Amino acid sequence: MAPSFPDPRPELMLLDAASLYFRSFHGVPDSFTAPDGTVVNALRGFLDSVAYLITLRGPGRVVACWDEDWRPAFRVEAIPSYKAHRVANPRTNAEEVPDLLTPQVPLIIEALSLLGVCRAGAAGYEADDVIGTLTARQLAAGRGQVDVVTGDRDLFQLADDSAAVRVLYVGRGVRKLEIVDEAWLLGKYGVTSGQMYAEMATLRGDPSDGLPGVAGIGEKTAAGMLNRFGTLTALREAAADPSSDLSPGQRKKLAEASDYLDAAPRVVTVAPDAPVPDLDDALPGTPPDHAALVAFAEKWGVESSVARMVQAMTKAAG
Repeated sequence: MAPSFPDPRPELMLLDAASLYFRSFHGVPDSFTAPDGTVVNALRGFLDSVAYLITLRGPGRVVACWDEDWRPAFRVEAIPSYKAHRVANPRTNAEEVPDLLTPQVPLIIEALSLLGVCRAGAAGYEADDVIGTLTARQLAAGRGQVDVVTGDRDLFQLADDSAAVRVLYVGRGVRKLEIVDEAWLLGKYGVTSGQMYAEMATLRGDPSDGLPGVAGIGEKTAAGMLNRFGTLTALREAAADPSSDLSPGQRKKLAEASDYLDAAPRVVTVAPDAPVPDLDDALPGTPPDHAALVAFAEKWGVESSVARMVQAMTKAAG
């Protein structure tokens, strides 16, 4: 059963593209192949996922946000361990990607182009930063209702009820997506805002991203501290104040992690000002070149997935 949304359809839907195609690759059997035998499970799953999301939400504008740099230099300079365990080739800083997925990524790019769905990245930045920047631009323009689609918890920091920004978390699959708003964050993590989630994540750390966190401070303790002091800055000030009511042990842990806490916000916080170009992100009601799209679908054996995308786009435009 589709989730129940408390609001009208979004004006803008931002897709964390790599998150979606990695999950499609791992979630769809590799028995799905093109007529020439090429595995197309990620391509098929990605298109089916996006078609479902567009049908479900009916956005007027859609951007597939891309990692132009999956491990940006500014984050590595701040914390060298950032994603270090996922580097396949230290010389090129290439990410470890399954062999059967690598050739499918250009096909996903081609499919988006043929469908007329906007794709955007920014040199030296991750897709998270593209999403953060486009969200910031949307709000600065006074335009509301943004759906951020991701399987990555890092983007929970963008959830903002007053700005009508919600995260559609697809960690369990698109058909089991969870609507991340401030009430959800409070129930799940005990934090009251997206910003507080980011600061809690800084304290907690994230081994999957190579972020150590503060030793001895887990998720619940971090959330409790932030609720008590309001912000990470205020918490650190309390840790440096011998008269504060932090315990000596907590004060010591925060002091020992001072260098990490100086650097981590730069790594954890998504950029609101990445150099994303101006975009034509209106979702078209019909693909720009129907014949080329049909030829692509037939060549790669994804006719049904492409048809679902076209149907979703036509419905959203109506």
